[in-house]
Amino acid sequence: MKTETLVLRKDQERRLLAGHCWIYSNEVDTRLTPLKGLQPGQPVIIRGDHERWIGHGYVNPHSLICARLVSRDPAQPLTPALWLKRIHAALSLRERLYRHPFYRLIFGEGDGLPGLIVDRYGDLLAVQITTAGMERVQGELLAALEQVLRPTAILLRNDSSVRLLEGLEQGVEVILGDPADPLTLIENDLEFLVSPMSGQKTGWFFDQAENRARLARYGVGRRVLDVFSYIGAWGIRAAALGAEQVLCIDSSATALARVEANAAHNGVSDRVQVRQGDAFALLRELRDAGERFDTLILDPPALIKRRKDEAEGTQAYLRLNRLGMELLEPGGLLVTSSCSFHMGREAFTRTVQQAARRAGLTLQLLETGQQGPDHPVHPAIPETAYLKTLFCRVLPEF
Repeated sequence: MKTETLVLRKDQERRLLAGHCWIYSNEVDTRLTPLKGLQPGQPVIIRGDHERWIGHGYVNPHSLICARLVSRDPAQPLTPALWLKRIHAALSLRERLYRHPFYRLIFGEGDGLPGLIVDRYGDLLAVQITTAGMERVQGELLAALEQVLRPTAILLRNDSSVRLLEGLEQGVEVILGDPADPLTLIENDLEFLVSPMSGQKTGWFFDQAENRARLARYGVGRRVLDVFSYIGAWGIRAAALGAEQVLCIDSSATALARVEANAAHNGVSDRVQVRQGDAFALLRELRDAGERFDTLILDPPALIKRRKDEAEGTQAYLRLNRLGMELLEPGGLLVTSSCSFHMGREAFTRTVQQAARRAGLTLQLLETGQQGPDHPVHPAIPETAYLKTLFCRVLPEF
């Protein structure tokens, strides 16, 4: 496909020169480079006002983010050599960080490959392509991954709703091998049965692994409540740390069945129970029944998916945290998270504090966490810093 030139309007390159890689349609000089003349995924040379060099990227004229900058080196266009270079760089980081080959291998913009997510489950690679630009070079990317990692199986998990925004079809496809389902994953010396082919996202949430490991320093007490438990990563960790009773809540019966399987697999099934239903309703039931817990874990899906949902989503986080805190013993541990990019860290902390005040409780913030280092944050791209996790002590009001 022919490489065209994309020219930006005057003074629109500042964010890119500072390190960001997204270009919005209203930043393009459509008089010089009409977007309607470009094809989704087409490679482009990006220039600023007065022909200033910006870099190599790709375009999608039908998306609000109409282009993404991939390479700032004039001599390094979007070729297989670039994919190999970036994959090698990403792998070298993960091999320094992890004893076992279970992690996010490629984190889009954080690894210089916008539109590409790769999760590694041993010899299986679960690949997500979310942009037309990466879709165009899918074959090159898969070949590069095979060359670098020599996996026995590659799975395309292209069922993300983000693809619809790019005009791409959704689907799940096995590209290489015969993936085991479920397969065994190791996290912090525990083993979990996961399903990359059918689970949420690619079957596991690697981004919380570092935060789950932090539970050990605080002690979890006798009773633990894990809300939005999915397949038990937090709850089973708590049981392994000595909790006598762990209750895992989720709306999915399939996920809770896997919680029970994972509890048995790790020898803690006698201490782990499950309950299916709406989290808000079940929290109210537990509160009204006088139940109390020493540790509460709140790890919901994004409650603010779009900026226009910010007010409603903030209220949801407020209700959720208040209900949860009302179930804690005095001095209990609250581990609460938000993966909503549109709620910043300060706003989330403020919301949790407001929840404590409305419940007549005092909050002590002990530690804050973010996504693990296999989800590297690009300092110039705030969108890559999405996960907030607060470790708090909850006390009577004083």
